[in-house]
Parts: sequence; structure tokens; C-alpha cells
Amino acid sequence: MQINILVFDNFEPLDVFGPMEIFLNAADFQPRLFTLSNSPLVTSFREIKLQVHPLRDIDPHQTLLIPGGDGTRTYVHDKDFLQELQNLAHQAQYCLSVCTGSALLAATDFLNGKRATSNKAAFNWVTSINSKVHWQPHARWVVDGNCYTSSGISAGMDMTFAFLEEIQGSSAAEHVAQYLEYSRIKNPDNDPFAVD
Repeated sequence: MQINILVFDNFEPLDVFGPMEIFLNAADFQPRLFTLSNSPLVTSFREIKLQVHPLRDIDPHQTLLIPGGDGTRTYVHDKDFLQELQNLAHQAQYCLSVCTGSALLAATDFLNGKRATSNKAAFNWVTSINSKVHWQPHARWVVDGNCYTSSGISAGMDMTFAFLEEIQGSSAAEHVAQYLEYSRIKNPDNDPFAVD
């Protein structure tokens, strides 16, 4: 299964590399970084420069993963970016977002009528983007149909393990967690950063 990871300037590195490391250590997943910009170089929030694939190199019917980061505050106002993201989200077999990546999805119509969550430190901002989303303030991650959204950075890794378990079973997820020496939170309602 191809995992198309959308990267953009000022994305949060661990939102990308945490889930990517999980997929790289699981069988039959091929994570691929891509961008919607014309430049093959993308710079993260922490000044990590990456050379990534253009949109034309990905199969849009595979799984889409959208990270968060400071860049989301810019891209929620970029109409061309959002139109392309909306098209990709509707075509994807599964759509996953980490942290404020859900803000980008909320700025399209993709999350309308769906339950979703986001980083609790940015929750007021994210939820102000779209009132048609059923925002969940007490959730580490949320699954609604083919859509997975997580709270902050480490919650994105727990969500990725839950997705891996859904696709390949609990033994596959446990094997990767053991190999990475990662102590999972398996309950999506276990959110110590929940907001009231």
C-alpha cells in the first residue's frame, strides 16, 4: 500500500517522520513524500530541507497522510492548494491527518459531517475554520469511515499504529511497536491534553 505523505513549507517534522518510520518497518507499505508546489525542495518548520516527489508521481487512490505544523496557518488561505488537497482527499482510499493537518482538511469540504480532532494547543483555531465538522475535544485520535485524524505529534504515531492494526491486524502493529520500542496508547479516548 502506498502512503502518500503531503509535505509543504513549515510542516512539523515528527508529524511526518513518526508515522513514516512506522510504515517503513511494517510489511507492504511504501511511504512517499510529495508536494503540491512546483519546487521539488520543501523546508520543514525546523529547517530540514527535503527533495520530494511531484504530485504526478503518486497514485491518488492510495492512502493520503497530511501533517501539521506552522505552515498550516498559511496554507488554509491558499485556494489552489486547498482545491488540490480536496481532490486528493476525496480520491484517497484512506485519509490520515496529524495535528493541525486537520485544519487543512477542514478548510476543504472533506471533513464536513465527519467526527475529527486536532492538536489541543491549537484546537480553538482549528475548530474555528469549519463549523460543519463534528470536532471531538476529548480524543487522542478519531476514526470516521476512511478518515483518521489525530491530536498532537505523539498521538499521530498512536493513530498510525491503530491504522496499521486495522489494515494488517494487531500482531503486525505489536511487532512494529516492539521493534521501535514504542509504548502505544491504544485507547483513542485516552487524551491527557483534552480541552473543555
